[in-house]
Amino acid sequence: MTTVEILFLGVYFSVLCVLAVYGSHRYRMAYLYYRHKFKLPTPRGVLAELPRVTIQLPIFNEMYVVERLVEAVCRIDYPRELLEIQVLDDSTDETCAIARACVERQRQKGHDIVYVHRTNRQGYKAGALENGLLTAKGEFIAVFDADFVPGPDFLHRTVPFFADSQVGMVQVRWGHLNRDFSILTQAQSIFLDGHFIIEHTARNRSGCFFNFNGTAGIWRRVTISDAGGWQHDTLTEDLDLSYRAQVKGWQFIFLPDVISPAEVPVDMNAFKSQQHRWAKGSIQTARKLLPMILKSDLPFAVKREAFFHLTNNVAYLLMVVLSALMPLSMVVRFQHGLYGTLFLDLPFFISATASVCVFYVAAQRERGAKGWERFKYLPFLMSLGIGLAINNARAVLEALLGQQSGFTRTPKTGAEGKKVAVIKKSYRGDKTLMPILELTFALYFTGALWFAFEKRIYSSVPFILLFQLGFLYVGMSSLLQGRLRFSESAPAAVVAEEQTRRAA
Repeated sequence: MTTVEILFLGVYFSVLCVLAVYGSHRYRMAYLYYRHKFKLPTPRGVLAELPRVTIQLPIFNEMYVVERLVEAVCRIDYPRELLEIQVLDDSTDETCAIARACVERQRQKGHDIVYVHRTNRQGYKAGALENGLLTAKGEFIAVFDADFVPGPDFLHRTVPFFADSQVGMVQVRWGHLNRDFSILTQAQSIFLDGHFIIEHTARNRSGCFFNFNGTAGIWRRVTISDAGGWQHDTLTEDLDLSYRAQVKGWQFIFLPDVISPAEVPVDMNAFKSQQHRWAKGSIQTARKLLPMILKSDLPFAVKREAFFHLTNNVAYLLMVVLSALMPLSMVVRFQHGLYGTLFLDLPFFISATASVCVFYVAAQRERGAKGWERFKYLPFLMSLGIGLAINNARAVLEALLGQQSGFTRTPKTGAEGKKVAVIKKSYRGDKTLMPILELTFALYFTGALWFAFEKRIYSSVPFILLFQLGFLYVGMSSLLQGRLRFSESAPAAVVAEEQTRRAA
């Protein structure tokens, strides 16, 4: 082989090796989960009296879910004289009228609830939360995003853990209101189950850092200020604050048995937008905090887990490189009679892909899924993860290059179960040119598949199919906008109410 071909294969195997390391980290997460599974969190001590709590509800253009959110929060079982609710609304559409009316109804029922509207959106969600703290009365701050429906017992199951003065935050597990809406929402639910059930539990109970997820959690107010407050120089203000607080010595608690249901995106473009924000924000946080964490006196195990946690999305960038190199590697080795070396790829692919199976099957088992239900979505999960590589790699690259961008909300539709939402077009995920690139990769792998069959390189076919179908599904779904039906405008009653308010 020529020097160029040797270097090419060297780069290819180097990328495979790094991806295998990140893939193998899922085995460690599963191991830590089962090792600490029965180390159940319990409150240390008893609170002398119930503290005052402020619940913050940051919203932006959430006309389909804001009323459901406010009503659910007002049903939380807690003494009314000790509970304050802040609706922090940065909206620019009919949501303002809906939220105001809803707040007024609940105030008349005796709830201590206030409506706070900003017009500049400075700092986006982090700015809204920080602005709310200026007038908040509570010594503990709970946060719920617009699509959440917290249970009535949320505070009674989380507040007791603050009897320990070192506990700074308690996070509960997300549930999924519309898991059964489509195969896409099923996959998202499984992804999130793995993150919460396995990763959060493993990290928390093994003494490593884990993060507040931006919602469905409650903070000790002094912890927020001690860690430097809400900052908006990253797109994941929750991850950023979580690590700063834990470096300061505050302890976090994760309660996997307390579930707060929420909506996952039903539109591929909305899902990709959410994934882009999370991927970019995690790398921004890594750039911001990882050097400080690695230089600190924290235990090696904590530093190692922080490194894998904060840099995990780099794997998407490597996945795109692998996607470009894998078919060419197959052709180069076949042309030089090195067909047998294709089997050298297997250990790396098994490390990277089998770990996905082990990780998510374990999560579904712990969730209570039975038999075939634990396995039937695995091929789709792997293909979807690959198909997202280009979208998330762009996010990682933007973060590494220091490119700033605004906070893009994930549109909520109020979907529950299999109900098909009827929403106006501005609540769709934005279309971009990304699907064209994804479909180009799908076509590229179609050529690789044809070559593999023609040359009888059957050992490569399963992996090529995973890549081809992943890029094809994500690209086509983005173009077709999924199964949603869209209306041109908001309900007439809502529009009329907002127009009357503005006229007044």
